[in-house]
Amino acid sequence: MRIGELARRSGVSIRALRYYEEQGLLRPHRRSSGYREYAETDVRAVARIRTLLAAGLGTAVIAEVLPCMVDSGEILAPGCPELVDVLAVERDRITGAIDELQAARAMLNGIIAATP
Repeated sequence: MRIGELARRSGVSIRALRYYEEQGLLRPHRRSSGYREYAETDVRAVARIRTLLAAGLGTAVIAEVLPCMVDSGEILAPGCPELVDVLAVERDRITGAIDELQAARAMLNGIIAATP
């Protein structure tokens, strides 16, 4: 299928699909005309990419973990045991960012409360 069809079926913009390709997340076949040709499996790959992005992972980490991710019913799951450690590091990074934001919010609340 061509990029427009993949965009329609996955609900993702053509621009986003090109970005995913630039980041090494998708590897469409190139026809002699230069057109991208996507496989049926790319529809599910885009859904996995979107799930991992929504989980707070960056594209470099997604490129690392995507080949070992599997569908476990409605949930995406690591299919390789070593991915659990990679995902735990990312979870800890996100937790640290949340802690920093909560501290910033508390400080801002203090400033607002001190307003005469």
